[in-house]
Amino acid sequence: MRRLHILALALAFSAALGVFVGGWAYFAPQGFYDSFPGALGSWVSVDGPFNEHLIRDVGAMYLALAAASIGGLLWRDQVVFRVLGIAWTVFGTLHFLYHALHLDHMSLESATGEMVALGVSLVLGVVLLIPEREAHRPRR
Repeated sequence: MRRLHILALALAFSAALGVFVGGWAYFAPQGFYDSFPGALGSWVSVDGPFNEHLIRDVGAMYLALAAASIGGLLWRDQVVFRVLGIAWTVFGTLHFLYHALHLDHMSLESATGEMVALGVSLVLGVVLLIPEREAHRPRR
C-alpha cells in the first residue's frame, strides 16, 4: 500500500474518532458522561463528578481535531500530515498517560479497553509523523 494511502487511512480513522467522541461529548454531554464508550462500559463517570463545561470543551476539541483531519484529507500534503500528526500525537500521549495513571477505579476489562482504545488513537497520530521515504535514484 502506498504511503499516501496509509496516511489518508490514518486521517480518516482519526476524523471518524474525532466526530464520534466529539459529537457525542459536545451534543449530549450527560449521555457521554453516563455511558461513554457504550458497549465497552462506562469510562468517564467513574472518574469524578459530571461537569458539563469540561465535557463540552473536550467534545469541541475532538471536533476541531476531526475538522483538521478532514481538511488534511482534502489537502493531501506531507506538511499537513506532519502537523496533524503532531497535534494528534501530543493529545494522544497526554491523554493516554493520564488514563494509564488513573486506572485504579476501573474494572480490568474497562481498563484494558480504555488503554487499547487510547493506544490506537495515539498510534494513528504517530503514523502521521513518520516521514515518507525518499525514492532512491540510480547513480549514473
